[in-house]
Amino acid sequence: MSASSKKNPFTGAGRRGHRRRLREKFLKGGIEAFLDYEIIELLLTLGTPRQDCKTQAKEALKRFKTLRGVLEAEFNELQEINGIGPHNVFGIKFVQEVSRRFLKDKMISQPLCHSSKDVFDYLYHVLRDSKKEKFKVLFLNAKNRILEERTLFEGTVDSSVVYPREIMEKALKHGASSLIFVHNHPSGDPMPSESDKDITKELIFAAHIMQIKVLDHIIIGNNCYFSFADKGLIDDYESIFYNFKKGI
Repeated sequence: MSASSKKNPFTGAGRRGHRRRLREKFLKGGIEAFLDYEIIELLLTLGTPRQDCKTQAKEALKRFKTLRGVLEAEFNELQEINGIGPHNVFGIKFVQEVSRRFLKDKMISQPLCHSSKDVFDYLYHVLRDSKKEKFKVLFLNAKNRILEERTLFEGTVDSSVVYPREIMEKALKHGASSLIFVHNHPSGDPMPSESDKDITKELIFAAHIMQIKVLDHIIIGNNCYFSFADKGLIDDYESIFYNFKKGI
């Protein structure tokens, strides 16, 4: 093999040397030492270790603007780039799902200190690329540790799809002492609609009857969120419930 072919990054030896340098770069400086296209390149090569993916990585970054844009792109959108096939997409989506599993396990293994920001940091990664509304429920024990997290409803979040009875049945099944509701707004605007407010009120009333506490309802938008608890609305709805009970 000639000296020129050894230096050519498109030959087998060149690719191996290039990826070895990337691995060493990561071990020395971590992910912060990488350019965005280098991260994408490594993810693309997970599914095709013998294929050079630098050109495709740069093209993906050019098309989707940011690393986040590439990670959130749909399967078919990524494969529209010449040289990116299903095996390459596998690497990106696999790492994405591993990250989600890690964040979920981390969240469940640690106590939740009544922080809407903690919930947002975890679930934003899960919900941010969803094209439709998903309604999640976090079931917590008396020490505010998460027992389970479930997506119970999908579609427009209103009284026609969110059933308080079903939520309370699952809360009893898990032995939950308190609940946190979370759903996303694909529009990116987290401000609650009148329907969001109504269903939150209904859920608080239903939970109180079952002697279960509602800690929060968080609406996730585009890198932002709205917390019913932080805005004092959970307390307001609880007051309405207690006043209603007194009037009976």
